[in-house]
Amino acid sequence: MQHKIIDHLFRHHYGKMVAILTRFFGLAHIETIEDAVQDTFIKATLQWRNQRPDNPEAWLTKVAKNRTIDLLRSLKSEKNRHQQVSAGTVSIPISDLFLDHEIEDSQLRMIFVACHPSLKPQEQIAFALKTISGFSTKEIAAALLTREDAITKRLQRARAAIVANNIQFEFPAPHELQIRLTRVMEVIYLTFNEGFHSTNADNLIREDLCGEAIRLSKLLLKKEKFRSGSMYALFALMCFHAARLESKTNSDNEIVDIRNQDRNKWHVPMIELAKNALTKSAEYKDVSIYHFEATIAFEHVKAVTFEDTNWNIILHCYNKLYEIQPSDFALLNKAIVTIQLNKLNDAKDILESIKYDKLGQRQYLYYGCYAEYYAKMGAMPAAIAFYEKAITKTSNALEKAYLLKKKNLLQASN
Repeated sequence: MQHKIIDHLFRHHYGKMVAILTRFFGLAHIETIEDAVQDTFIKATLQWRNQRPDNPEAWLTKVAKNRTIDLLRSLKSEKNRHQQVSAGTVSIPISDLFLDHEIEDSQLRMIFVACHPSLKPQEQIAFALKTISGFSTKEIAAALLTREDAITKRLQRARAAIVANNIQFEFPAPHELQIRLTRVMEVIYLTFNEGFHSTNADNLIREDLCGEAIRLSKLLLKKEKFRSGSMYALFALMCFHAARLESKTNSDNEIVDIRNQDRNKWHVPMIELAKNALTKSAEYKDVSIYHFEATIAFEHVKAVTFEDTNWNIILHCYNKLYEIQPSDFALLNKAIVTIQLNKLNDAKDILESIKYDKLGQRQYLYYGCYAEYYAKMGAMPAAIAFYEKAITKTSNALEKAYLLKKKNLLQASN
């Protein structure tokens, strides 16, 4: 239980603590600050075994600040830094940095630092997931479909680039804002997807990551200069999906697909919030993949039953998505929809055009789609064989159990 509390606090407060301390000590010390925050949580794990403090967040922040100062004092190049900090060289007193609006400001600054053009795109995403959302190296590797050692190198390069280019802890200039916001949205979207379709071996859903992505999006939408049609559409998309979280698994922690989900469990206030955001997105000129994905999500939640789903509108949206951003994932989604429309020849053509090796850890979805295709065709042995292939390609225990159940049902009815 204690470990779960620490893990919860780490996920929710790591980015906040790193941002506050960076605002105070400066980006040049980002690696030291991250080490200090990490050390703080290790210390909490040890010291809270017998008694947890009344205000855990305040305890963590205080210890992190003190640990950062200790580490900085130990570095020869920073031997005078502690005296300078104590003398108040920053424009905002340390106590004021913990006011809610200053915490939000610091986190927004960190979001834009992560997406600075001096960092390569892959480094931006890795750095953002680590520094803002508190992902471990292993989690980032899973989210980005790559190796842990590659992520470690990306983080090292990102920190080195920040120091080498003397990147400041500030918002981008107006002429740089749109490019940086595009990258910011990609990072937020990736964070949400890792929560909604987790690559974690034991958990299908990680609500904390979904909540973190929605929170960051809301932070940006609070500021008029960061608002756009794409930002509202992204927020709508995440809220539509989040409204269905409770129905994605049953009381036995088994996956429930959208066909069989209890639609009475879908969170109506969240759906209304999403609808309002999607409507708001139409007031802006920009159109992005988030508009079409949000429209797809809306079609799912507004259908009274699975059979009422308007698959033609969804297919149209996937076609538009593919025009904007061609990918094998977009093709896979088109194949899934054409199967629902009983356009099986079209589905087969699409499946044959997919480069499944490009799907990384999501390859099991490709084989699962093939299984659905053959089941619709009445070719049960082929469908069963593809389910077996899909099972070998997923590391998530719940996904394995779900696919195994579908395979067994086919075998029993055959």
